Amino acid sequence: MKIIRLYASDEAVVKKILQGDARAEKQLYDRYAAKMLGVCRMYIKDLHYAEDVMIRGFMRALDNLGKFRFEGSFEGWLRKIMVRESIDFLRERTQIYFEDIETAEVPPLATVEVDLDVELLQLLIDKLPEGYRTVLVMFAVEGYNHKEIAKMLGISESTSKSQLFKARKQLQEQLSLLKRLENER
Repeated sequence: MKIIRLYASDEAVVKKILQGDARAEKQLYDRYAAKMLGVCRMYIKDLHYAEDVMIRGFMRALDNLGKFRFEGSFEGWLRKIMVRESIDFLRERTQIYFEDIETAEVPPLATVEVDLDVELLQLLIDKLPEGYRTVLVMFAVEGYNHKEIAKMLGISESTSKSQLFKARKQLQEQLSLLKRLENER
């Protein structure tokens, strides 16, 4: 009986790519394309643009593959590239507007319990202003802290905190409205 390895480790695939194996590039793309499209889609409303950014991200990753040292997960490294590509796209395409406030401390918001599917939640996030959405996704989804967000976006930490506060507040209002509508049915 012949055993066929379906999934090689990321390290093995990267080594094959560095040796010029085009099939390994496709294998890497097939393995991560859906996840990375999801990352780009969190930042970019339009699916077509998100796909373009994802492809640019993969191209950048392949160009810089020799710099990856396997000190962390490959997926995490690739995800950071996708986040940066998404932010670069937003900077090029539109002027992201960040409202600055003086208050650096952000009070916690009450939670609203609503059963949402991923698509509805994505639609609610898409309705947020660009600055709110970008900071919310970087903080809540990607796990960056306010200092990292501020550095990446070229804003102050207090601006990052205020954008997150306002994004959460707006989402909370939308969720409260949905809950009221659901209860009226």
